[in-house]
Amino acid sequence: MSRKEGVLNAFPHIFLVAWGLMVAIPLLWAFGSSFKDNREILQDPWGLPSTLRWENFAHAWSRAHLGDYFLNTVIVVGGGVLLTMLLGAMTAYVLARYSFVGNRFVYYLFVGGLTFPVFLALVPLFFVVSNLGLLNTYQGLILVYVAYSLPFTVFFLHSFFRSLPTAVAEAAIIDGVSHEQLFFRVMLPMARPGLISVGIFNVLGQWNQFVLPTTLMQQTGPNDPAKKVLSQALADLAVQQGYAGDWGALFAGLTLATLPVLAVYLAFQRQVQAGLTASTLR
Repeated sequence: MSRKEGVLNAFPHIFLVAWGLMVAIPLLWAFGSSFKDNREILQDPWGLPSTLRWENFAHAWSRAHLGDYFLNTVIVVGGGVLLTMLLGAMTAYVLARYSFVGNRFVYYLFVGGLTFPVFLALVPLFFVVSNLGLLNTYQGLILVYVAYSLPFTVFFLHSFFRSLPTAVAEAAIIDGVSHEQLFFRVMLPMARPGLISVGIFNVLGQWNQFVLPTTLMQQTGPNDPAKKVLSQALADLAVQQGYAGDWGALFAGLTLATLPVLAVYLAFQRQVQAGLTASTLR
């Protein structure tokens, strides 16, 4: 191997290490700061905490009502991801495995949805959801999350379903299964790595969403409390502090919001890597 080839082979590894440090260092810094008081955070931001102040987590949980917001987030993200995966998988499968007039047109409509900024749709989206009577409801936010996540889901799964062996589908049809049974009992289990990969991306995207719930989860009456999600709770916690900021509690709330999605990714990281590799190589 020449010196030039060695440099070229080393460059991707250096880039990945640098990227990993850029992602890991802020997370570790926020986690360490969640155990500090204000003086330690401001005077020695990169140092280790002198003592583990677990009361920061108690303050964040009680002051920002993270328990209620956490439940709201689980309900919305759980419903949004399940419905997104079901509709996205069915749509991607039909577009990938069946030929019909307008197939490519529909597919490119979903691809075009990837390029549409959500900020451009906030005002009309607010009035549409309001006219449907779904403002400040779980159902309204779930439906918007589904529409927001479907383009990427269909785009990702389309190539995955196209790579599945046709011989298996033909053998199942010869055995007498219906198209619905072929999808749910044969093709969907074969696409499990891809489903897990895109499912993790959808969980991350919907869990961290702030703009959509801020626009659609607004109090509609004096006796109708706003059903806010966790990202809004962290923003409220920062605003409530004013000039006397409790930075330790703020970092503790950020850590509490990060741990669930981090745990989900660590639990399914092998499936995510397998799904991404399979969709690339097939």
